[in-house]
Amino acid sequence: MRTEDVLAAIATGLWRWDNASGIVTLDGEAARLLGLPAAPVRLSEAAVRSRFHPVDWNEIDGVVNLAVAEGTLAEARLRIMDEHGRVIRTVRSRSKPLIEGNDYQLVGTLQEVAEQLPGTAARTPITGDWRRSREAFLLDAGRALAEARSTAEVLRVAASLSMPGFSPDGLAVFGVAGERLTVIGHHGHSEGDEGPFTSMSLGTDYPAAEVVRTGRAIYLPTPDEYLRRFPMTWPLAQRFGRRSWAFVPLVVAGRTMGAWMAAFKHPVAFTPDERSVLTTVARMLAQALARAGVAESERELSLGLQRTMMPVLGPGIPGIQVAARYVPTGGGLQVGGDWYDMIRLPGGTSRTGGRGAGRIALVIGDVQGHDVRAAGLMGQLRIALRAYASEGHRPDAVLSRASRFLYGITDGDDAAENGGPRFATCLYLEVDLETGTVDIARAGHPDPAVRMNDGTVLLRPTAGGLPLGIDPDTDYPTTRLTLDPGETLMICTDGLLETGGHDLDSGWERVRALLESHDGEDLEHLADTLVEAVHGPGSHHTTGPLADRREDDIAVLLLSRRPAGPVVEAPRRTLMTIAQAEPERIAEAREQLRQLLHDWEDEDQLDSAVLMVSEMVTNVLVHTDGDALLVAEVACTEKSRRLRVEVSDTSDELPHKRHPGEMASSGRGLVLMEMLAHAWGVDPRGEGKAIWFELNEPPTANGCCG
Repeated sequence: MRTEDVLAAIATGLWRWDNASGIVTLDGEAARLLGLPAAPVRLSEAAVRSRFHPVDWNEIDGVVNLAVAEGTLAEARLRIMDEHGRVIRTVRSRSKPLIEGNDYQLVGTLQEVAEQLPGTAARTPITGDWRRSREAFLLDAGRALAEARSTAEVLRVAASLSMPGFSPDGLAVFGVAGERLTVIGHHGHSEGDEGPFTSMSLGTDYPAAEVVRTGRAIYLPTPDEYLRRFPMTWPLAQRFGRRSWAFVPLVVAGRTMGAWMAAFKHPVAFTPDERSVLTTVARMLAQALARAGVAESERELSLGLQRTMMPVLGPGIPGIQVAARYVPTGGGLQVGGDWYDMIRLPGGTSRTGGRGAGRIALVIGDVQGHDVRAAGLMGQLRIALRAYASEGHRPDAVLSRASRFLYGITDGDDAAENGGPRFATCLYLEVDLETGTVDIARAGHPDPAVRMNDGTVLLRPTAGGLPLGIDPDTDYPTTRLTLDPGETLMICTDGLLETGGHDLDSGWERVRALLESHDGEDLEHLADTLVEAVHGPGSHHTTGPLADRREDDIAVLLLSRRPAGPVVEAPRRTLMTIAQAEPERIAEAREQLRQLLHDWEDEDQLDSAVLMVSEMVTNVLVHTDGDALLVAEVACTEKSRRLRVEVSDTSDELPHKRHPGEMASSGRGLVLMEMLAHAWGVDPRGEGKAIWFELNEPPTANGCCG
């Protein structure tokens, strides 16, 4: 009697599923069980699929993939549907995958089974609470593992997973180092229990080693099975008192990177559903560990790059204190195009001609982009700037040469392959440590700010040119200011200002409030405060994981002149040049005066002062061929404060008081000063003249400087 006849007698059919061709071969009994005529038949996969309940088809697809991966039997219950979509019977399928290269065939049986009782249906692999619990568990596990940022976090998540119905009480994750097995982490064991398993040879007769060698899972449902298959290493596992073990490969991109052990104190049969859950968790665990490993490698690389590219400031420069912070953007390689630098300039002679503490250069910049190329260009540009500064060039010449250098290395044939030309913004300051004079050249970068001794903070508008690398022939005019003892200068990249939904203006107001509230003594604390205001506590450290909400790199550099003795409160003072070619800077002059008088009590006087400054500067630009130099100073008298504003130019022609008509467009300047100022005048200065006015603030209850 043929085997097919014997199986048909017990209502069991044979079938073969060729994965490569998609053809399913059924004997007569298997065809009958699928609701077809009881005769051998060859059908397409789609034709067979139409006979199964769609939910069950999805189930068996996962079971088959698991069996192919593990080389085990695929078992499942399946509901058979007629052409009207009604369930006509339930069958049990058992099949064995025969693997041929990348393809396989499933050879198995179909057998009709009785309907499940109502009380037991919930625990079948077809429908019910068990499936819903499993799906919810896998969703939660996937989400938690995806959010883990380090190997330690991944292991903590793995230890906290509570699998539906068969949670393990002992876990271990094994890795591979060369030809040896290592223990990456474990849970449910005492400290030191991992000792015998650490640095175990992959040739050892141990389940995890065999899993790494073969890439196939090993399930040991009983201690007897463990002893039978791995007698040499059974004594190592016996002392933990477990009853069942699962060793599942950790596979990423087709490569077995380790093994995951789940051990149970209660017996586990390791049904197809339970193996499916364990395999799915192992797949997610492997991906999470791979991501964490890449992130940790990138973090180590970025920290090394940061340490290499960022200078060590000081110590040992008398008369100054310097502090700086660099915070890269979150995600990926944590180094970008922002940088800062401090350069000791050659010689000990100041530009004023005397011998003293010498000069230093402060540099801050931002290369376009947040990738490895931006970091590489930043390193090259920083080296070039150091070279040009060390040759003794003036700030304008340093930036001109740097712009030509960057244009040359980013505008070549390889520019298109690397995302096109790049540009960089930059602020270069040459500081004379003896006199406190600061010469500034700016290339499209945010202006510097100065915190004065009385807490007033001024944004110092400076003349500037295009960002580096755009036009090789761009000129960079120089602006000079003086930093008095006790004052603090801040330069930063736009990341400090624009992060958190701010634009440059609102971001500057936030930073200004922080500078004004600080006592100006501890620059390290001030640097931390500035960064923490943007990203929260701890974000200024560059030695650990960084916050994901970072929108842009941040670089900030602070310099303060240290007074030799007690600080003598000097008049509050600002100075700026408005060139003939930059009439738009008249608006900057008005804003500079408003910042200088931020605590002036009389708003009407403030508006009057701004109006007079606007008229004075405009007259210089309209009626002379030279630039206007604005000097504004607030000083305390015995009873109140006095504002003195002076605008000078190089023209010898003195202004004349006129009486303009209502429709006149000029001639109002001196008339306005006579009406609004407490005192005013015009002083010849040899080469040129100065027009000035004074306003006296009414005394306040807080005293003359309150």
